[in-house]
Amino acid sequence: MQTHFSEAALAKPHIQKADKVLRSCVHCGFCNATCPTYQLLGDERDGPRGRIYLIKQLLESDPDSAEESERQRASQVTRETQLHLDRCLSCRSCETTCPSGVEYHKLLDIGRHELEHRVSRPWHERLLRTGLRHALVEPTRFKALLALGVRFRPLAPASLADKIPVTDQHSSPVRPSPQRHSRQVLILEGCVQPSLSPNTNAATARVLDRFGIGVTSVKEAGCCGAIDYHLNAQQAGRARMRANIDAWWPAIEAGAESIVQTASGCGAFVKEYGEMLADDPDYAERAARVSALAKDIVEVLDAAVSTAAADEASADHSHNMLLLNAATSGKKTLAFHCPCTLQHAQQLGGKTEALLSRLGFNIAPVAEGHLCCGSAGTYSVTQPQLSRQLRDRKLDALEASGATTFVTANIGCQTHLNGAGRMPVRHWIELVDEALSTTP
Repeated sequence: MQTHFSEAALAKPHIQKADKVLRSCVHCGFCNATCPTYQLLGDERDGPRGRIYLIKQLLESDPDSAEESERQRASQVTRETQLHLDRCLSCRSCETTCPSGVEYHKLLDIGRHELEHRVSRPWHERLLRTGLRHALVEPTRFKALLALGVRFRPLAPASLADKIPVTDQHSSPVRPSPQRHSRQVLILEGCVQPSLSPNTNAATARVLDRFGIGVTSVKEAGCCGAIDYHLNAQQAGRARMRANIDAWWPAIEAGAESIVQTASGCGAFVKEYGEMLADDPDYAERAARVSALAKDIVEVLDAAVSTAAADEASADHSHNMLLLNAATSGKKTLAFHCPCTLQHAQQLGGKTEALLSRLGFNIAPVAEGHLCCGSAGTYSVTQPQLSRQLRDRKLDALEASGATTFVTANIGCQTHLNGAGRMPVRHWIELVDEALSTTP
């Protein structure tokens, strides 16, 4: 794609990044074939190719131009662009499809950030986005608000009620002592998961404990920063990245093998710390190290299972095989919803399904597995109509698989799908934990 940036514009780092992404696009339109919003709306501007053009227009226009015609054009571009960029799920399905390797999400972040400086949102949008940032990112605050929401759920409007669980879905977490094993990993608790599904990380700790890996949670590590960052409070998001790096660093220096995420959305974001803080001389090196250590739970458990299966000389081999056989004894037919942040952002599509099959579970194929469920962080709140359409489409596909149990790998997807009240959706690690718990 040809660009027309002035030398002065190209002196700015964000324009340099945008120019590189724009020039890699060849206009083919393959991306539209796998874009959820284009599938629903059929509008070129609500597909990746159209949004790329809109961002190009935005960045090439000059709102400070002395010419009235240019100012009017820039103003019009921003008003139109805001609507269509807001509708983007940031699912990155287009990146998986793109034959040219266009890093669309980087261009989208630049375009959205630029818009926030040029366009003043209506007061109700500003209030909603500020409220989401402050309500979701602090676990203690979110827990209190959730308890209030559960109590008054019958009085809440339908658009809000389906995001509030009826009751606590799972038992309270019970973790093995982190001093039990020489091998240690850190785990990111997250901001909403401890309240919405506390058993997820607890199950992770129990499973890894059976494979000789201790799990440590660093209480000073908070929200990964994705919520702030993707609601265009990018500096606040970077501040959370730095705070987490500071919190984890002593444990990393002490030999922690990895930083485990059970929410694929958090995992995708932490894996980009190194790139997003590359221009920060105080954090660049440590951020790159943190990103290298960030692992989704499927990566850690898959490696542990492979080690157990291969280590025939180990005294623990028979015990490890017993654990694996325990999992295979309780076969269930599962339908797995692979979150966008797992398959497109982390490029781990198929990894969880393969591991679950290896552990003896029957995996039912799910149609349109590449399409987003509509959760997408805060998207289900900021774009409720489109989000519900995508949710219903995803649930139809899951139910059509013929499975009896439904699992996913991200708390946002889990909560969003459960909100429809059609069938329970859990994190897949909980089923592995239950299978292994049948052995001593």
